[in-house]
Amino acid sequence: MLGQVGHAALALMSLLLLLWHEAAPIEVPQDLKILQDLKQPPTIIKQSVKDYIVDPRDNIIIECEAKGNPVPTFSWRRNGKFFNIGKDPRVTMRKRSGTLEIGFRSGGRPEDYEGEYQCFASNDFGGALSNKILLRVSKAPLWPKEVLEPVSVTEGSPLVLPCNPPPGLPPPFTFWMDSGMSPIPQDKRVSMGLNGDLYFSNVLARDAHTDYSCNARFLFTHTIQQKNPFTLKVQTKEPFNDTSYNATEPYGGRKVAESTPTFLSPSGTESSKMVLRDEQLLLECIAAGLPTPTIKWFKKGGDLPGRKVKFENYNKTLKIINVSEEDAGEYVCMANNHLGSIRHSIFVQIKAAPYWLDKPSDLVLAPDENGRLVCRANGNPKPNIQWLINGHPIEGYPPNPNRQVLGDTIIFRSVQIGSSAVYQCNASNQHGYLLANAFVSVLDMPPRMLGPKNQLIKVIENNRTFLDCPFFGSPLPDLRWFKNGQGSGLDGGQYRAYINGTLEIKRARAEDEGTYTCVANSILGTAENQVRLEVKEPTRIVRLPEHQSAVRGSTTRFDCKVKSDPSLTVTVAWMKDDKPLYLGWRLRKDEESLTIPNVNEGDEGTYTCTVKSEIDQDSASARLTVLDRPDAPMDLDLSDPAARSVRLTWIPGNDHRSPITEFLVQFEEDRWEPGRWQKLSSYPGDLNSVILQLAPFVNYQFRVIAINSVGQSPPSGPSPRYKTSGAAPDAIPRGLRGSGSKKDNMEITWEPLLDLERNGPNLHYSIWWRRKDSGEEWSNVTTVGSKHVVHNTETYVPYEIKIQARNEFGSGPESNVVIGYSGEDKPSDAPTDLRVSKVDSTKVNIHWKSVNPNTVRGEFKEYRLYYWRESSQVPGLIVNKEKKTKGFYSTMAEPSGILSDLVPYSKYKMFMVVANNHFESSPSNTVEFNTKEGVPDAPRAVRMHSKSLDTISLEWEKPLEPNGILIGYQLKYQRVNGSRLGRPHLETFLPNVTEFTLRLPDRSTRYKFFLSAMTQVGAGEVYAEETPHFTNEGDKTVKVVSVKQQPPITVADLIAGATYHLRVYSHELNSISSNSVTFKTKPAYIDHVDIATQGWFIGLMCAIALIILILLIVCFIKRSRGGKYPGGGCVTGFAKYLVRDKKDLPLDPVDQKDPDGSFDYQSQ
Repeated sequence: MLGQVGHAALALMSLLLLLWHEAAPIEVPQDLKILQDLKQPPTIIKQSVKDYIVDPRDNIIIECEAKGNPVPTFSWRRNGKFFNIGKDPRVTMRKRSGTLEIGFRSGGRPEDYEGEYQCFASNDFGGALSNKILLRVSKAPLWPKEVLEPVSVTEGSPLVLPCNPPPGLPPPFTFWMDSGMSPIPQDKRVSMGLNGDLYFSNVLARDAHTDYSCNARFLFTHTIQQKNPFTLKVQTKEPFNDTSYNATEPYGGRKVAESTPTFLSPSGTESSKMVLRDEQLLLECIAAGLPTPTIKWFKKGGDLPGRKVKFENYNKTLKIINVSEEDAGEYVCMANNHLGSIRHSIFVQIKAAPYWLDKPSDLVLAPDENGRLVCRANGNPKPNIQWLINGHPIEGYPPNPNRQVLGDTIIFRSVQIGSSAVYQCNASNQHGYLLANAFVSVLDMPPRMLGPKNQLIKVIENNRTFLDCPFFGSPLPDLRWFKNGQGSGLDGGQYRAYINGTLEIKRARAEDEGTYTCVANSILGTAENQVRLEVKEPTRIVRLPEHQSAVRGSTTRFDCKVKSDPSLTVTVAWMKDDKPLYLGWRLRKDEESLTIPNVNEGDEGTYTCTVKSEIDQDSASARLTVLDRPDAPMDLDLSDPAARSVRLTWIPGNDHRSPITEFLVQFEEDRWEPGRWQKLSSYPGDLNSVILQLAPFVNYQFRVIAINSVGQSPPSGPSPRYKTSGAAPDAIPRGLRGSGSKKDNMEITWEPLLDLERNGPNLHYSIWWRRKDSGEEWSNVTTVGSKHVVHNTETYVPYEIKIQARNEFGSGPESNVVIGYSGEDKPSDAPTDLRVSKVDSTKVNIHWKSVNPNTVRGEFKEYRLYYWRESSQVPGLIVNKEKKTKGFYSTMAEPSGILSDLVPYSKYKMFMVVANNHFESSPSNTVEFNTKEGVPDAPRAVRMHSKSLDTISLEWEKPLEPNGILIGYQLKYQRVNGSRLGRPHLETFLPNVTEFTLRLPDRSTRYKFFLSAMTQVGAGEVYAEETPHFTNEGDKTVKVVSVKQQPPITVADLIAGATYHLRVYSHELNSISSNSVTFKTKPAYIDHVDIATQGWFIGLMCAIALIILILLIVCFIKRSRGGKYPGGGCVTGFAKYLVRDKKDLPLDPVDQKDPDGSFDYQSQ
């Protein structure tokens, strides 16, 4: 039986647990339309502080503002009783607010309104409470009148001057000053305590003053009140002398008894201190003693909280901010000097006013839902929790089965419409209280959509996107998503639906485009909205800008080519160093690049191309480094001087981001070429100190040029001058040689030493010579020039020669011996027995007998053959008889050679001489010979004509060199089809025939011709030509010009004003051809102008005719009135005027026969 009862009870508890379901509280969105329709209890949104101190000079304002729907009404309690505002004319309440304003313009005392105030805000759904506001009026009482006797103390003794400021509200700030309103100097010995008293650890004679005054500053009234000053007298055993004071002898050498430390504050060996949590803890220890004690602090059983602790007032005050429970314990201060030490323990307790652990919050529930309010607070001691409903204790309300109070928690079950209220939680202990308002609102509202209707969402392909569908209803509706109005709800796989109505598409694709519908449904109704989704291609930079190094003054370009969705508008913006780039007039931007011309140092930086569409963006950056020539090196310095070297040191200039690769050291000397800078040496770019190798007897100055990849820097400033001492020459004169300018002398020449090779003053040269292999003594001479002539020598004799340079410091090294020769003379013998053999058409073998080498009388050069073409064997052909030469070098007794490149069928003459460097011998015997007949040159002036559509004519002239007797011409022609040639045809002609006409089978047929002239030896050089691409039209003629030179060429013999077609093609393969070009020559210019057609002439004639007409009219008018001109006098007078005017013009040659002129209208 008992078992059955137990099972039944367990089943009942399980059923109750299943039935209990606490709904999550409804979060009301901050939507204006919902908030306008939503009925809610009041909520306090602004109130004055709990401890409210006011300035008595101002009106009193006690704030209390609340919100709710309907708008709340307000009432106040003062000191726990209803405060009837309407009965007090000084008190008003602001409209739509509970804030009180108390004015005193019509009288009254602010102190009469001190007390505890509490605001009530209520509407149809509940009432909310403010904190209890303790209103107090600020007070700044005067210092009590008192007469202070002078304070007398022995030197070295401790002293405390009390302040005892009047109690103010809030407490005043105290400080000590003298009568001159200067602060009393404070230090380790003299300082003010936390209570405002002035402490002296020991008194010095110099502390004796009559104006120690304590001052109190009241913050609200901004006033300072001063206490009557203290007069301090210091008794000393010896007279006090101000001049004897110093820091090491504060007592001026007087004997003052020292004392061990004692505490002035606090007294005794221990004390206690209580402070509230989160407030500031101040512990103080001030000690007396001589010498002045030092204060140290520590905490028993632990370390001082390093991050919160601070030592003030010369270590006499320990300050800990924001204290917490772990800061409680025993703190010890220790005062010591060299006579001893003392300690004082301060036991610190940390109490706490109530503070929130879980503050109750507003609760919005739908009908039949469950919920709870939680109010958890902590403190020391632990606070007491009290619940109120609409400002009244919950215990005063009748029991409600739908509400259960469990200490700090109220549980609500199956709430119903009409049970809305404001609940207050009051947590209090002896140190303070907390009051929180939380309303419980039971709300029923059909579903409604909060977002914009038919929203268009654009998203980048393959990106995650969220479709928002904010909604609200009470009870909270269920929401489902549909695509294109079809299928079941979207959730799972590619989609994820969130409880707040948002649909996540994890990776948008093109097929995800469409219309999405969100439907919110509850027992009170249904609401829906639509979102249109478009999937776009991403905006990307496909050609990114690249890092560049540009030389100053050059032009650089950053690419930024963009690819984007065609339906999106894209903007490209450039930034430099993360700031918008100002283009100005110099920089140029287009759709794909940024161009920077005339780059300067200000252009250096990081350039970022940012491409934006309405839904995405891309950016890429590249750095521009501006290179320039380096700056000139600076601060040249010379050190380590030696006879032939010195160390040169310099400071390199700015390399402008292109490393220096080389330094060029130049020098200038002031003796031989002053002002001219010359290269001395070059050094790697990582050196800035080098040893220069120098020449003797030079007054140097140096400069340095830096070189990088851009170019050379300007030269540095010159170094100080450095002069090397003189020395004997080191160099040997170069180019020593001997040769004769006449047959009986020898000129010895050499290259003089360079200026930097002189090594000293008075440079001269010693030359030695003697006949080779003669055993003679050396002849020598000394000269300052670069040449010496040895006279009366035999012809072409070898000599040994050497040279040496000398100056005032000694002789240089001797040169090696070189061989020179005296002068040459005309060879005495000529070659003999010159003859020919094996005569061909273009070459012949020649033979002769050599001469004795001794007769050459100089260096043998060659046997020189002179030959010329005397005539041609072709009758009537004129030839060029210019002499030609050919040299043969041979030392054989009967040498021979071949003479080639002769013209066939010609008569030649020749003779031979022997030659040395300067002279030729007499000629040998003259030989005549005739070359044999050869093949002729190609026919010349070949022309093609096409006078009709079905024929083509070929004309030519005789070869320039027939090379024999012409016996005729041979013409071979073949039909051309692309690159293939047809069957050959052969035609032969007599020598007097120079043209050929071929009938074409059709207009498009083309042929290639091969024309050559013939002698008895055979056919000569072939001239090949192919018919052009175009044929004759009417009387138009095709002219072919053979070109054997590089372009450009000139085409002559054209007709003025005619139209031509021109093309260039290959002789060998006619299919290789240029395009046809059409041009027209200018018309011939005839320098003839018909004056009768000129505008100025016609205008002149019209003007003359008009003048004559006017004169005739005038004459007739005068005649009709009886004028003085009888008959035709008027006309005659006009004719005379014309004659006079004509005489001013130059006369033609015929007219000059009569100086009076031949135009006499009177005689006519």
